[in-house]
Amino acid sequence: MLGICRGRRKFLAASLTVLFVPAITWIYLFAGSFEDGKPVSLSPLESQPHSPRYTASSQRERESLEVRMREVEEENRVLRKQLSLAQSRSPSRHHGNHSKTYSMEEGTGDSESLRAGIVAGNSSECGQQPAVEKCETIHVAIVCAGYNASRDVVTLVKSVLFHRRNPLHFHLIADAIAKQILATLFQTWMVPAVRIDFYDADELKSEVSWIPNKHYSGIYGLMKLVLTKTLPSNLERVIVLDTDITFATDIAELWAVFHKFKGQQVLGLVENQSDWYLGNLWKNHRPWPALGRGYNTGVILLLLDKLRKMKWEQMWRLTAERELMSMLSTSLADQDIFNAVIKQNPFLVYQLPCFWNVQLSDHTRSEQCYRDVSDLKVIHWNSPKKLRVKNKHVEFFRNLYLTFLEYDGNLLRRELFGCPSEADINSENLQKQLSELDEDDLCYEFRRERFTVHRTHLYFLHYEYEPASDNTDVTLVAQLSMDRLQMLEAICKHWEGPISLALYLSDAEAQQFLRYAQGSEVLMSRHNVGYHIVYKEGQFYPVNLLRNVAMKHISTPYMFLSDIDFLPMYGLYEYLRKSVIQLDLANTKKALIVPAFETLRYRLSFPKSKAELLSMLDMGTLFTFRYHVWTKGHAPTNFAKWRTATTPYRVEWEADFEPYVVVRKDCPEYDRRFVGFGWNKVAHIMELDAQEYEFTVLPNAYMIHMPHAPSFDITKFRSNKQYRICLKTLKEEFQQDMSRHYGFAALKYLTAENNS
Repeated sequence: MLGICRGRRKFLAASLTVLFVPAITWIYLFAGSFEDGKPVSLSPLESQPHSPRYTASSQRERESLEVRMREVEEENRVLRKQLSLAQSRSPSRHHGNHSKTYSMEEGTGDSESLRAGIVAGNSSECGQQPAVEKCETIHVAIVCAGYNASRDVVTLVKSVLFHRRNPLHFHLIADAIAKQILATLFQTWMVPAVRIDFYDADELKSEVSWIPNKHYSGIYGLMKLVLTKTLPSNLERVIVLDTDITFATDIAELWAVFHKFKGQQVLGLVENQSDWYLGNLWKNHRPWPALGRGYNTGVILLLLDKLRKMKWEQMWRLTAERELMSMLSTSLADQDIFNAVIKQNPFLVYQLPCFWNVQLSDHTRSEQCYRDVSDLKVIHWNSPKKLRVKNKHVEFFRNLYLTFLEYDGNLLRRELFGCPSEADINSENLQKQLSELDEDDLCYEFRRERFTVHRTHLYFLHYEYEPASDNTDVTLVAQLSMDRLQMLEAICKHWEGPISLALYLSDAEAQQFLRYAQGSEVLMSRHNVGYHIVYKEGQFYPVNLLRNVAMKHISTPYMFLSDIDFLPMYGLYEYLRKSVIQLDLANTKKALIVPAFETLRYRLSFPKSKAELLSMLDMGTLFTFRYHVWTKGHAPTNFAKWRTATTPYRVEWEADFEPYVVVRKDCPEYDRRFVGFGWNKVAHIMELDAQEYEFTVLPNAYMIHMPHAPSFDITKFRSNKQYRICLKTLKEEFQQDMSRHYGFAALKYLTAENNS
């Protein structure tokens, strides 16, 4: 904005000078032509030496005035010329203000700026600024495939949302993995004035699979070529972005550049900022044909309607077929083909100023693009090294990227002032539910948490699972926060089967977890662990929401509902798979109980068998879980019987029973009204009993709870009387709901509670 104001001031000052300097000069001359109140003639006849009015002093004054007049007229001529040039260069429709201090604004050198058929159009003087309408929707297309690219998209979207002031419509060309991750993320993010549409990337593979590609992006790196066919036929223009892009300005400024396109210009691109297409990076380097340095396709402005009329699909296919006969494959995916087409048809391209795609690739010349890093608009991490790329200002770029990487995405849920959002059923239902709550209720915050929509990023790390052929596989399900990360490696060593974990983290903590996991050989060697990030919001730990997220995204027919503080016995995974068959879990409603024990020692020689565990129980090294503070929680397991049991045995439900169980994946979810500490597992076990599940104790299974510092929620429960009152209120309401849902059979829960 400062640049815009300065440009306008200069323009205004110059205009005033042209208009008023001549007027002032002639007034001065006219006033000076009076002597004693009479006009002094400057005509040649009256100024001759023989004139009676002629004097030496008046002659000198006349000559001085004539010199000054010539100087003023020359200054005015120069000013008029500058103004006319500025007006002729300023486009009739213009948005934004790009300072002329950028040395590469119109190319990387004289040879580039003189290319035939290209109208650079990158001048920066203030014009009419038609810009973008206040509530005009900006369309953005992104190709995304896989787990890592899905994480990158989130950072890109954060940077766009942070600066934007217009509604956005994202068109995501995604594979099945990315669609599952991003659909859930945007659905739970609930950002106003943002619409998401998905297009199946796997269906497009046949369109480009015939093109051999050496680039690390694989087949998905070619899909920008088919956007004219993929995107809706009524969509006229779109900004296409790579996933490794970071915005440092409002994307509306880039959208406004469409107004500068002239004639047959249909592609807006920034010049490639390396010497790749010049073919001099190494000996025998042979790149695809390109116009000069070529263009980078990390940021593209596409005029889709004109491209379709030009038969773009036929144009790029013919070019690719011709070049592949000699090149054999692409090295830079779609970028090679785009450049080959432009080489033959230079009139297609509108060259964007280089700050719209500052490329931090190997061999980059991007430092010649700017004088001050604060002037940049878009940063493109297009090196395989990503944040480790070498650049004089890489620390600034890295910090900008990390800012959005760790930025709290909840803060981006802001309404656009004056732009009504499209009706969203989920959002409307949420507002209706919240409006029905009484804000004066002392338990309002507890009740509100039940309806809070937490932003959720599924499969934060790479995940692979091969289904077991015998259909007996079991997934360990648990939830955790940042203070329990140290348990992950130990659990992975004890349980070789699939694991589904829900992690309650902030955006910054999610990145800490990512670095922790990537630095762990144990965790990186396990691809059958699904890490699902549920982002922090509100004052309570949503323990049952986390359990539900982890349960919902298992790939096996059975699940072991555990907690992160427990280490399962060695071999428990295989033992449970055998028990599933033995007890016919597929055809019966059973909940298989894994007896729980605990140790108070941080260093424990873990028992390798039931006999060894019993010995440690007798020695006082181990105890039955919570025997000294909450006996009722696990007493129905009947540990005395378990000591000698060799076959599974059935036990009955009792009040406050909360064992750890193996169930089918179709079991009921946990009740979300219970947050933090207290009754979260008890309520679930009660509902299993209400649905007539049989509780069966496994005689040769066990798990051990490892010691840890008290959680923040149990501290609140113990110290806050109102917390305990609200928990009791929620418990009573849950029991009433059970009675309404299950009828007469649920009355025993009220009776058992009164007797306990």
